Amino acid sequence: MDRATALELTDWRPTAGENDPPGYDPENKLTWDDYDFGRVPGTVEWNTAPGEPVIRVENLGIEFLRGRKRNLSLREIIFTGRSAHDKQTFWALRNINFTVGRGEAVGLVGGNGGGKSTLLKMIAGTLLPDEGKATVSEGVAPLIELTGGFIGDLSARENIYLTAGLHGMSKEQIDERFDEIVDFAGPAVRDGLDVPYRHFSSGMQVRLGFAVITCLDEPIILVDEVLAVGDAAFRSKCYTRMENLLDEGRTLFLVSHSEGDLMRFCTRGLYLKGGELAMDGPMDQVMEQYMSDLMGADHTRPTDATRAESWLKREDSRVRNRLRRDQVRATAGA
Repeated sequence: MDRATALELTDWRPTAGENDPPGYDPENKLTWDDYDFGRVPGTVEWNTAPGEPVIRVENLGIEFLRGRKRNLSLREIIFTGRSAHDKQTFWALRNINFTVGRGEAVGLVGGNGGGKSTLLKMIAGTLLPDEGKATVSEGVAPLIELTGGFIGDLSARENIYLTAGLHGMSKEQIDERFDEIVDFAGPAVRDGLDVPYRHFSSGMQVRLGFAVITCLDEPIILVDEVLAVGDAAFRSKCYTRMENLLDEGRTLFLVSHSEGDLMRFCTRGLYLKGGELAMDGPMDQVMEQYMSDLMGADHTRPTDATRAESWLKREDSRVRNRLRRDQVRATAGA
């Protein structure tokens, strides 16, 4: 939805308040595009020119067995000489085509078992397709399995150096950001820096994983259902960090079932249905189609006026949050 359409459909308008951030001007500026938000200086080095794709997915497909593959049992060897196991296959994904440009924030939706995580893993390069290809032209920070690369018998301190080093950071770079990583992970992690990682609670493990991966200077962020981690205070820190990374112009590819997260971070949506790409468009429209297909007759489509009001409120929230982040950055840099 664009600004002119929204204003025609609803009478709702943002209003100024006492605690508004500096620069907030709802009387004259109603949407994100009305403000001159520049890209925040960051540490990422791009190989791709602005406006060019950083992810290309072409005719992508992957085929799986319907059941687990196993060796012949003794009974099968003696009586039949062949396995009774079902060897039928199915295409989890097929004929998937899209590109993601530098600086885009894209959300991927679809039902359980619809191939979302599979597609993300192929983009990350941890899973190989049977057809087509996924080409990624920039480095990737994968928030997929946050604790997957950590070793239980090593201390948290050693795991920080190991995991960040495996993602390409030098010891000097890790030294420089060590305190930032630990501060973000929280006081419980700092108190246990020299304790074996396996003794950490699952919450502490995820906090540390998130802190390490989001400190990487990679242009592309791949996220698979890991934003809603920890308590409310830590989730708020995660959301702010993600928004700060997007302010720097990084590319986001987010897999989530959370409508709030998708609408907060993403402007474009992809909808996987039945192993195919069913829709590619504005995030709110993709989410509406997904919910309609998911809920069927139980889903009530919003009116145009309701949709327009929701869009304006989201725009207003984005503006306020960005202005607050700009205020924090200005204060920190003073």
